[in-house]
Amino acid sequence: MSTIQLPGKRVIVTGAAGGLGRGFALAFAAAGAEIVAADIRLGGVEETARLIRDGGGKAHAAEVDVANEASTAALAQFALARMGGVDVLVNNAAIYAGLERRGFEAIPEAEWDRVMRVNIKGVWMMTKAAAPLMRRAGGGAIVNVSSATVMSGSPLWLHYVSSKGAVIAMTRALARELGDDKITVNVIAPGFTLTEASLGLMENAAEYGVTRGALKRAADVDDMVGGALFFASPAAAFITGQTLIVDGGRQFI
Repeated sequence: MSTIQLPGKRVIVTGAAGGLGRGFALAFAAAGAEIVAADIRLGGVEETARLIRDGGGKAHAAEVDVANEASTAALAQFALARMGGVDVLVNNAAIYAGLERRGFEAIPEAEWDRVMRVNIKGVWMMTKAAAPLMRRAGGGAIVNVSSATVMSGSPLWLHYVSSKGAVIAMTRALARELGDDKITVNVIAPGFTLTEASLGLMENAAEYGVTRGALKRAADVDDMVGGALFFASPAAAFITGQTLIVDGGRQFI
């Protein structure tokens, strides 16, 4: 369990129906924050919120399509009504589960467009919706979620890797635009992590890439949450526009 504490912080986590998103929501709640767990899969975030409340935390579940402006605006108003504002946004929602790895020439156009819509436009829409509430609060922290596949140039899913590279670029530009509002914007780039989605992506997922790391073991969700908590904490108040790779030392930049 992290030693970082965030009592009283009001946090939106997208893509929180399972996997990394649920892990982020549980970790922020354990640190004392109040959570809006949001996802297009309402049943999943209701379960996430229940787990938080069963552990003594404060949480609310909300359905959202992160790439739809009306939906993200409604989510921001939901967070305002339930929590009184927003201090932290974790942009985790992304298309990943169910993608078939294949050469770039074989990617269907509709699949390409769906990945870009959620993975890139979704970050923009959610930031656009949450930033006014952070300004009202006097500042805040946005934690975007990219992928270490950007640094390795991982082949056979060009749409996913490209979208996550765009998230890093957006993080840097948004850090410039939001700095005067005392809003930091940073990004974590997880390596291959054992989630439901990853386990369904390939056989022998627990062994994938382990020998390439300085720390030779598979990563789980708990390995990823510390970076997000740090970026949302007062300890990172003078850090913005930065990328943190969390992959056990499989690559260095």
